[in-house]
Amino acid sequence: MKNQMKIWQVDSFTTKIFGGNPAGVMILQKDIADDLKQKIAMEMNLSETAFVCLGGETPKIQWFTPNSEVNLCGHATLAAGHILWSEGFIQTDKINFTSRSGVLRVHKQAEGYTLDFPTQPAVDKPDYTNLATEILGITPTYIGSNEEDFMAVVDDDQFLKSYQPNFDKMMQLPERRGFLLTAKDKSGEYDFIYRGFFPKLDVPEDPVTGSANTMLVPYWSKQLGKNKLRAYQSSKRGGELLLEMIGDRVMITGNAVTVFEALLPALEENNA
Repeated sequence: MKNQMKIWQVDSFTTKIFGGNPAGVMILQKDIADDLKQKIAMEMNLSETAFVCLGGETPKIQWFTPNSEVNLCGHATLAAGHILWSEGFIQTDKINFTSRSGVLRVHKQAEGYTLDFPTQPAVDKPDYTNLATEILGITPTYIGSNEEDFMAVVDDDQFLKSYQPNFDKMMQLPERRGFLLTAKDKSGEYDFIYRGFFPKLDVPEDPVTGSANTMLVPYWSKQLGKNKLRAYQSSKRGGELLLEMIGDRVMITGNAVTVFEALLPALEENNA
């Protein structure tokens, strides 16, 4: 038996195409094998492709980079919610996904889509000082990790914007995913800015990393003494995020636009 499957590309954390962070989205009525999902993600060659299976009581979501499955992704979850609503798969204004990171909630609101994610606060990592200094060329004011990502804080937001990443040194970090560089925004337009690098996942620099805020928001909320924050990911494409910390959850709000949809060629069922 052969199946023909539809896939979408969505730009997340933006209101215009060619901005924000592109993600692939595939909506499945019947699940397919993970190795096939990995091949599709490699073919899409985006930082993340989300696969949503609607076959159970609760939609299940998974995320794949071009080379591996990951435990959590913000922009591809937002993209998946956008497709579920815009294509008429979901009629309610809330979605609960089951995932590797537990239950993830997405709300459709007037200002955009809001991701309801668990916080993953950083633990201080002073033993990484020398390696962090080698990665950056300067000594950061704070270094920490939640075991998924490493974060370094610098005082100079202009340094952050012009920083040329040292991917070889980043590969020496034991974290499973990547390296986050962040600073307070001196212009006052945003509360903080950041960049995200994920060479281990074949994603040298991610345009907008929503899941990074599960660690960045607890840090900046404490530093700035406020629970509602505005952030900007200072990548080439760039992205704006509205953020709120509520207890042990972080609300990540942004918009999304569909760029295109396509049909994959028919696939043999036994290849799935």
